[in-house]
Formats: sequence, C-alpha cells, structure tokens
Amino acid sequence: MAGRVVLVTGGNRGIGLAVATAFDQAGDRVAVTSRAGEVDGFLTVACDVTSGDDVEAAFARVEAELGPVEVLVANAGITADGLLLSMKEEAFTSVLDTNLVGTYRVVRRATSKMIRARRGRIVLISSVVALSGGAGQVNYAASKAGLIGFARSLARELGGRQVTVNVVSPGFVETDMTAVLPEGRRQEILAAVPLGRMASPDEVAEVVRFVASEEAGYVTGAVIPVDGGLGMGH
Repeated sequence: MAGRVVLVTGGNRGIGLAVATAFDQAGDRVAVTSRAGEVDGFLTVACDVTSGDDVEAAFARVEAELGPVEVLVANAGITADGLLLSMKEEAFTSVLDTNLVGTYRVVRRATSKMIRARRGRIVLISSVVALSGGAGQVNYAASKAGLIGFARSLARELGGRQVTVNVVSPGFVETDMTAVLPEGRRQEILAAVPLGRMASPDEVAEVVRFVASEEAGYVTGAVIPVDGGLGMGH
C-alpha cells in the first residue's frame, strides 16, 4: 500500500509533522495543511478547517498535484483552556468548530472519493482527556470525545466500502504545547503516567501509520491509546 496519497491536517509541527514524516518515509506521497507557511519536504496547502471553502480548495490542489486522497489523518486542533465559569462562549464554540466540526468538513470531503474507489483509511487524532476528562478543558475534552462517536458511526457507514475509520488517542506528548507547561505541572503529569515519561511525536506517528496500513485492514472503529497507561480504565 506504499505510494498512496496521504493528507495530514495540521501537519506543520508536533504530532502532525511526525505523522507526515512517517508516511513519507514509508514511500507515500504526502500533503499537509498548514496555517503557518510552507513545510519543507511536503506539498503544503493553506487551509483553515473552520472554512468550507478552504477545505474544498485544499483538496482540489492535492487532487490536482498528487491524486485523490487515499489516507486522511485529521489532526488539526486548537485549545482554549479555562474553567467553565470563566469560559466565554466563543472559547467553547471555537474549539468545537476547529476540532470536531473541522474534522467533519475534511472527512466529508475525503470520503466521496474513497467510497468510489472502495478503499481508504481515515485516522482521527483525539486525546486521553476525551474519556478521562481534564479540569479546565471542558471545550477540548468535549471536542475530542465527539471524535470517538463520529468515528465509530462513520466506521459502520463505510465498512462495506472497505474504508476504515479509527481514532488514535495520545496522552502527554513532547511538543511545543507541552514544552510551556510549568515544571511543577509537568511533574504532576509524569507522576500519573505509569511509564513515567511523555511520548515523543514519533511514537504517536508510528501508531497512526500502522492503523492506516494494509496489516490493519481489519481494524475499524477502534480507539487506540498512546498515553503511557495514563488513561487505563477509561
């Protein structure tokens, strides 16, 4: 299955960039969406997933230059943390619009070609907080939990067309986002992780690449944690 056309949303840094690199190293033709300029080594398409027009333009360019998207990794996401009582409605709705509705937009655009081809892989990037919750993250946790119901429903819709839909659920990963955490908070997190460390983006990327592989052809509707054991029991 090498040589497929892969699109990774939010592929300019962190987990998204690691995922794009893993597919590229496997011989696939990889495009990434970015709102922060070109990403070296990849076809980069400007795309804000909150805009249906942006999504359409991004897919049109990928299809023109590489071909129909055969593997979609929906990774683009934002945070706007805060306690519920002080959270403005815009902070709640903006996170849902990017993380959940934005995923709907890109997945809906990708599936029509996959259905016709009778093959495809869709991987959604959720989070350990989707099931365990996180104080100060009601918006983020709600958006990431929504991806699970979305994926499992879609897996039932598309299974007959040999399109798989899975969720990869990372825990705490060494990225720019976690690098700014206060040291005390980092130590609290590490104390709760049975493996006693954060993941590297590459460790998440290899799991994403596996569930999109031929070897995982009978895996669909799954939620796969990559969290060092943090979410056990949820």
